Amino acid sequence: MSILAASLAVSVPAGRAAADAGDALAGGIIGGIIGGAIVKESNKPKRQTYTTRHVPSATRAQNAEVQTSLNYFGFAAGSPDGVLGRNSRTAISQYQVFMGYPPSGYLTDYERSFLVSSYHRAITGGAATTQLVAQNQMGTRGLLKAYQQEAAGIPPTMATTPMAPQTPLPQQQGTMAFAPVEEAAPQTPALPNFVAQSGRPSLASHCNKVSLLTNSNGGFTTQAAMTDANFALNEQFCLARTYAIARGEELAQQVQGFSSDQIAQQCAGFGPAMKEHVAALSLKPQAEVLQGVGGFILNSGMSLEQLAGTARICLSVGYRTDDMDVALGSALLLTALGEQPYGELMGHHLAQGFGATRRPDLALTWYQSASDAIDNGATPVFAPGQPERNSLIMNAAYQINGRAAGPAQSAAPQPASLPSFSIAN
Repeated sequence: MSILAASLAVSVPAGRAAADAGDALAGGIIGGIIGGAIVKESNKPKRQTYTTRHVPSATRAQNAEVQTSLNYFGFAAGSPDGVLGRNSRTAISQYQVFMGYPPSGYLTDYERSFLVSSYHRAITGGAATTQLVAQNQMGTRGLLKAYQQEAAGIPPTMATTPMAPQTPLPQQQGTMAFAPVEEAAPQTPALPNFVAQSGRPSLASHCNKVSLLTNSNGGFTTQAAMTDANFALNEQFCLARTYAIARGEELAQQVQGFSSDQIAQQCAGFGPAMKEHVAALSLKPQAEVLQGVGGFILNSGMSLEQLAGTARICLSVGYRTDDMDVALGSALLLTALGEQPYGELMGHHLAQGFGATRRPDLALTWYQSASDAIDNGATPVFAPGQPERNSLIMNAAYQINGRAAGPAQSAAPQPASLPSFSIAN
């Protein structure tokens, strides 16, 4: 692997040393992540040598309870098999960082007790738990903060909105903070700060709420029973997010010598590298956006296979860490590389306003191109076992744009000068 990493680093031309920050970042990603993700190795990670028989049954039951609790609160520990492997240790570290504990990957008695008791409290809370999750921008993770603040003596009503006490502070810390009477004058130019203070909407929290509604409705919306097109798209958006996270984590496990946190750190830099193209998504037609991304690909110094592997891993990281710039940048790369079914994700982001301006009109083009690709034989990347899903998304996408959907109408806008052939495989 060291030889591979060195060869990848040498493969970048010397003239690239003065390239822009995005290209330099891309070179860093390929030298780290893709070196292990693309090469097919037959040897398995050492963590797979552990088996459940090495763990006493009582300890295994406790570990499984920890894994179940971590999964419930959004820290992906994997299958609750009672063996605390790499995924579980990473999830524990994420839980510890979130709660303000030292991120060791090993739970103290108190940390474990608080986690498990919070899980049992949440699942037995019924409507009260559902209300808390719906009110908190962090979703189920917000329950942990609410319980923590409640234990510290903060009233539960404050715990449901942990950021509320901090929101006014930036406005009160100006140069004239000692003179409240004069604070009224700067309010007009300070208005743009309201967006920054409220923060971006959390897709993870949003999907938690959607999941609760889906469960209460008895399952996903079907095409025949669809009455709310926007909610149907939300369900499919969150389903696609789940598939993207799972696929990327499978690839990340093939990366030798890098922890989940190290991979996430490298992918975090992916957002700034694609920032220009992510911003263009809300402003320009699909063709112009993909043209810009194509230029980025040509100047990256990476092979198409390497870029695709990187993008799949970073797409998972972006959704798992709620970083929409990373997720959108990765999805744009995959689409520009010819994997058009990933265009569905840009449609969802534009339709719902996560990481992009809400533009249902622009979303329709991305939905349509992904749908056409699947109809023409491309393999679906999200929920491939649901043949109705493609038409459900298109019908819903047309409805939120105030247009009637149907095969005839979707085919009408095609230019008459373009021939259509049936290619036999």
